Amino acid sequence: MAMMRGSSSLQYPDKFYSAASYVGFEGSNSPTKALTSKFAKSTALLLYSLYNQATVGPCNIPEPSTWKIVEHSKWASWNQLGNMSSTEAMRLFVKILEEEDPGWYSRASSSVVEPVIDVQMNHDSKIELVRENGNSYPETKTISTENGNQVGTQDKDVVMESIVPVGVYDQWIAPQISGQRPRPRYEHGAAVVQDKLYIYGGNHNGRHLGDLHVLDLRSWTWSKINAKAEVESSSISTRCAGNSLIPWGNKLLSVAGHSKDPSEFIQVKMFDIQTSTWSTLKTSGKAPVSRGGQSANLVGTSLVIFGGQDAKGTLLNDLYILDLETMTWDEIDAIGTPPSPRSDHTAAIHVERYLLIFGGASHTTCYNDLHVLDLQTMEWSRPTQLGAIPTPRAGHAGVAIGEYWFIVGGGDTKSGVSETVVLNMSTLAWSVLTSVERPIPVASEGLSLIVTSYNGEDVLVSFGGYNGHYNNEVYVLKPSHKSTLQRKIIKNSIPESVSATQNATKTAPEVESELEASQEGKIREIVMDNHDPAKPKGDLISVLKTEKHELEQSLSKERLNALQLKQELADAETRNSELYTELQSVRGQLAAEQSRCFKLEVEVAELSQKLQTIGTLQRELELLQRQKAASEQAALNAKKRQGSGVWGWLAPPPNQREDDV
Repeated sequence: MAMMRGSSSLQYPDKFYSAASYVGFEGSNSPTKALTSKFAKSTALLLYSLYNQATVGPCNIPEPSTWKIVEHSKWASWNQLGNMSSTEAMRLFVKILEEEDPGWYSRASSSVVEPVIDVQMNHDSKIELVRENGNSYPETKTISTENGNQVGTQDKDVVMESIVPVGVYDQWIAPQISGQRPRPRYEHGAAVVQDKLYIYGGNHNGRHLGDLHVLDLRSWTWSKINAKAEVESSSISTRCAGNSLIPWGNKLLSVAGHSKDPSEFIQVKMFDIQTSTWSTLKTSGKAPVSRGGQSANLVGTSLVIFGGQDAKGTLLNDLYILDLETMTWDEIDAIGTPPSPRSDHTAAIHVERYLLIFGGASHTTCYNDLHVLDLQTMEWSRPTQLGAIPTPRAGHAGVAIGEYWFIVGGGDTKSGVSETVVLNMSTLAWSVLTSVERPIPVASEGLSLIVTSYNGEDVLVSFGGYNGHYNNEVYVLKPSHKSTLQRKIIKNSIPESVSATQNATKTAPEVESELEASQEGKIREIVMDNHDPAKPKGDLISVLKTEKHELEQSLSKERLNALQLKQELADAETRNSELYTELQSVRGQLAAEQSRCFKLEVEVAELSQKLQTIGTLQRELELLQRQKAASEQAALNAKKRQGSGVWGWLAPPPNQREDDV
């Protein structure tokens, strides 16, 4: 283990060349045979391609004939690497070797030594920017002077291996990390407490993890925590994935997450950093069902839980709040249209009032919609997004710094997302901060992202993720977005606009007054920031005039926007009035038609009743007519018999005589 730790202290490219020598690329007449004797053919082919990419560059040799199977396979594997940088090829080469042969360094040749820097050498170092694939990377060029001769050396990775990239902003960099790294994973929980990054749980090859690791963000050293459970909680499994890790004082709260034997409701587990002890907290109220892939955001002493996927695979869009002081759950029935059921989304809190939900996925679809919940009125809205709206994604990670929301990674149904995007939560305008090559773990699903402070500046730190294989790499980025001034103002006031729909509800004078108050606040901040007794008064006045001019221009733009919003509001009110008038007209017509239909139904009922009466009268008339006819016939017969005398009485009726004949 000591030798393995020693290998991590080697700087690139020495670390790469040491690994290449170990697998047989140096000192062997047939490196391919040396590779296939130690590794599987697929691994050997990948190592061969990465070695060529690192030492030669992108493949530019002609494609061999297809009947030369071996040569064509080697060419195709190398060609697939495209324009991958030499630095990244070296890292992947060593990473694959460490995964396939973890103890390689201890078995390497004893002639491999760590680089020694001769500080007594007279040299002149310059830092220049080298562009690779459209991105700028710092390159250290050292020109050593020895006995009057120049010995040129270049090391592109000296700055890349350090966490102190002075002047380098908006680029993901892999710092030099020491200590025992956690097992590769994704869907884990991550939180920062006192300059220490804690990683808990996650998923690796379908197995839920329960280990807890800490990265010291000052020394950049990993260590594993041997956590124990309280007696009454010893039966509770600590293995989970898709959980949320929340810092709470000197403790960590692990909320929800999938596990092998899920409980019926969400569990809240607490880790005491001082005693290294896990315990399960008792909660009251209506607890939400067990789930994973939810979002959990801390607002004051309340924890806001949204969405996720339960143990049965059902997607959720319910909203719960856990009061961390009373440990009481409360189900929130917010008004408005909530986001559709989803999991693996990300959420942020803006000015301690607004909950923003972005992205996520159902079983078949990834989303890029943005929803806002006002935590004071508990009303959902879906504002209009501006700028370069990100593509649909799930499994991404986000962190807020002031009014800026940084979102990293994630993926859709096809591939990982390589862009790091930023949302200005005051204007709801998106922009792309930077982009990475797809093999870099930042373009992964299920990674974690936190923000820490290094040398007085904010730094983003990502860990883990899955992009075809599980990662345990750490990458850092120093964003150039500065919102210190805005954060000062936001602490004292609610932003004048969180969405276009909220702005549209205000009249132009109200918007203008808010803008003027905001600008006056900015002016006061600028005066305080620039107040220096040592500076000449004239310089201060000129600075203030310049700032005032810029603020007046900004105020003019905001007033123009306010007028446009006022016009849009007037147009909307006009359309609303016309639609209301038309609606009233339609309602009147409908009422008239309903009244007419009712009258017709009454007339039909009366006619039906009359028809029934007429039928009865007709049958009675027919009966009377038959009775009358019978009476008349009987009277006629009697009259005839009386006219014929005695013989008429004795003779049979005429019909009877005819029958007898």
